[in-house]
Amino acid sequence: MPSLRNRRCSRVGVRAIKLDHPGALLLCIKLAYRPYNASVTSSDSETATEDYDSDDDTHGTHTHGTRGRKEGQHALANGLRRAAHTNGKPGEASRNGAKPSSDSHSGGSRRNSPTRAPERMPFTRSRSPAVYALGGTFGLPHRTQSPAVSQRTRNTLPPAFRSLFPGSVNITFRIPFTVTYWMVAVDVRQAAENCLLLGSLGYGADKLRAVAEDPLSPDMWCSIEISLLIVASIIYYCITRLAWHKVIIPTHPESAPTPPTRPASPRSAETRRGAPVVTASLNKKDETGFLWMTVPKNYRDAADDGILTGLLGGPLIVTALLYLTIQWSQSSGGIPLPLNWLIEDPKVLSNESYPRTALEALLVSRRSLISMSTMCSTILIVHVCASRITEARHRRKINVPDGELSHVPRKEGSRAYLYVLFAVSVTLWILCVKIALVESKLGIWQGLRNSEVVAASLFYQFTLYIAVRLAHHGFTLGELSLVSFGATVLFMEMMNLTVARIWLFSTPFIKTYRLPTPLLIYQIALIPGSFLVGFLLSPLLYLSRHLARRPARRLRFPEEKLRQRRLLALGFYGGTILIVGGLIGLWARWCLGSRDPWVWVVFWLLEGRVKWTRPALLAYWATLGSISVAGWNRQLARSRRYRTRPMMTMTNESVVAPASGQAEPARPTIFINAATANDTRVPATPTVEIPSPLGINFSNLPNLSNLPNLSNLPQLSNGANVATDLLDAADKHVPTLTLNARRKFFHVLAVVMFVPGVAVDPAFTHLSFGAAFALFTFAEYVRYFALYPFGAAVHVFMNEFLDQKDSGTAILSHFYLLTGCAITLWLEGPSRLLHFTGILVLGVGDALASIVGKRSGRHRWASSTPKTLEGSAAFVISVVACAWLLRLCGFTEDFSACLGRYCVAAAMSSVLEAFSTQNDNLTLPLYMWSMLALIDV
Repeated sequence: MPSLRNRRCSRVGVRAIKLDHPGALLLCIKLAYRPYNASVTSSDSETATEDYDSDDDTHGTHTHGTRGRKEGQHALANGLRRAAHTNGKPGEASRNGAKPSSDSHSGGSRRNSPTRAPERMPFTRSRSPAVYALGGTFGLPHRTQSPAVSQRTRNTLPPAFRSLFPGSVNITFRIPFTVTYWMVAVDVRQAAENCLLLGSLGYGADKLRAVAEDPLSPDMWCSIEISLLIVASIIYYCITRLAWHKVIIPTHPESAPTPPTRPASPRSAETRRGAPVVTASLNKKDETGFLWMTVPKNYRDAADDGILTGLLGGPLIVTALLYLTIQWSQSSGGIPLPLNWLIEDPKVLSNESYPRTALEALLVSRRSLISMSTMCSTILIVHVCASRITEARHRRKINVPDGELSHVPRKEGSRAYLYVLFAVSVTLWILCVKIALVESKLGIWQGLRNSEVVAASLFYQFTLYIAVRLAHHGFTLGELSLVSFGATVLFMEMMNLTVARIWLFSTPFIKTYRLPTPLLIYQIALIPGSFLVGFLLSPLLYLSRHLARRPARRLRFPEEKLRQRRLLALGFYGGTILIVGGLIGLWARWCLGSRDPWVWVVFWLLEGRVKWTRPALLAYWATLGSISVAGWNRQLARSRRYRTRPMMTMTNESVVAPASGQAEPARPTIFINAATANDTRVPATPTVEIPSPLGINFSNLPNLSNLPNLSNLPQLSNGANVATDLLDAADKHVPTLTLNARRKFFHVLAVVMFVPGVAVDPAFTHLSFGAAFALFTFAEYVRYFALYPFGAAVHVFMNEFLDQKDSGTAILSHFYLLTGCAITLWLEGPSRLLHFTGILVLGVGDALASIVGKRSGRHRWASSTPKTLEGSAAFVISVVACAWLLRLCGFTEDFSACLGRYCVAAAMSSVLEAFSTQNDNLTLPLYMWSMLALIDV
């Protein structure tokens, strides 16, 4: 028997400990084998299993401290000593008032100590303040594993991965006629991503040069602008992303004896214990760029800031748009829209001095869009270089903590003041450069008027700063640049529509970058209009958030808190109705030619192929959305039932409700939060403590012994709750989905919802996407600003689908998913195949790549990225197969002749998905759509 005990203790790494008490033996067996531990969370088990086969960007990283780690030797030894000290009675230490050891499974956290009250959690900017009323924290849920989930082996060895490329490459070369050698450290992941973007944009510039009719034509100047931007991006990349080291090799005389070389140890320096692997990213410490007056903590944590994505992404999309317009004008000359777009013809100004068709006006507008995209990229380079140079000068004088910059003041007012001065200075410099180019008779930026240069430059810079301040820690620099450029395009279209409406006879044409149909007017009214509502009602939103984050005991009149929140919410909802029906509605009516926008929409609903098709699509979308939300509410309520909540102390905000009408000492005590006692939208999750004969409390398990007796059903006072209790008991057998499965569910849902709409009526789906984006914006207002009565419920629901990319104040994943599916339709290409690109890439390709990469991936692209070759192959095969299936169903044109080019575009998109650290829901659809347009698919 002693040998058996020693063998069992040696399995968990315990030193020689004498086991003289049965309680110590019981504890050793429990810790050694652990068939089920109620204190182990399901999120920890998911992390333990998914860290080995993760296909995400943050592979192998943990954000929960010591959660999920095995007990160390000292922790186990201390536990055995405590068991021996209590004479083999596991529950006696707590009953005698002994202080629990800090070397427990939770890593010494006081939150798990039963003898101490939970510490107050500080408010963080990424959490909704209304959730504190629920009595728990929902940032990173700490929940126990559901009994229905199969037992996962936590000590399983990670699978063996092989990398196609190394993480970094060192290139050494010698300058001619010198003895100086230079060594350049290149990060393979960054180099592959940036080379792909640079090569794609260079290919687009070459396509514009090929279709240019004259060496000095506007299309040739557009190609020159893009080429100059590529050169500037390469220079910036070589200076900031490559680690340059000077290596001087001294010359030795030939007669000097050569010392014998010592054989290298088979245990290399990289594999020795305590010696990290040195990569290019470790050698280059100052590679991240920042906007003027912003600091590192304003951006989302990522391996790369993605500045080349921001510099080249916008020009790449605009190049593809211009190339499609040129090809269409040279081939047919009609309106560049498919025949199944059921919308009225675009508006054309009847100006005899400047007679232009809709296609000619669109061609000129998109040429000017090329100039605006390169101008915005230039502004971004100026901001980053100015911030880098100023920081290098100030860093020598003072030291600053991590997350801050030495040249950026701590006061928000000073930052805003300095940013406004710098933005105005950059705008004036851009305007001077543009005037100098005109005087030099160069065609660069000549598609923009001086007023457009000032308006676009100021709006772009202010959007950059406002977005990075409001969506704190939510964007990388590349994502921020893409979003700000898209907002600038919408703003310029709105301004040009308004100018054309005011000066009807002096304006040569309507300068919009898409066809000026009612769809464009409604999209501007919905998307920028939703942000305008938030800007105008920002005082009410601020007061609502400020009131919700303050506890009732700190208020002068605590009993008035609920009434004040209701008044603020009522003011916001009423103000929204007034702004939408008044200001935005009047603008839309004015642009539609004195037609009422609400009546127009109602009649347009009946103008589909058949009168019932558009109402049927609305009913179909509403049904799928309702079923999805209801199903997830049920699933998430069940998962929260198995989640460990911190024990709530008795305060003036909590009441104690007994389990029954009579006081029974054997019954558990249920703590209910008074703030949510009357809220029926949030499922109640009481904390129940059920003592066991061994003294171990399973506070998170459902009280199955209290289920009603079916034979005595008529005699029960709570017989109406029998069905609910039975469903709760049956929920134990329903598996709890992992975070990745939850998120990919919505990718699949996007395919099921949007493919019928794009196939049957793309124009109506175009308008519906804009309405859905506005609805998401208002839902984010309600969630973040804790608007009564839906703020807490919306936050709790959306919090269950967050990953490491949603660590900021704003939750952006659903915006990215919707925009990625809709952007390829909003760009209004002439091919029906292009309209399905976003849905296929995100709903099919990205979802299957993640699933296959996690389950079957064994060959990684590089050691610095978790993405696998198997996942990329699944991306390409699934996208091409689904596109071919759409062709067989008659929803797209016949692309058999260009099937190979379609496969090449899908393969390039999969490579970008594998190497990029930016949000693929935003970048992948735009990149693949641009490449399909440029390679003539």
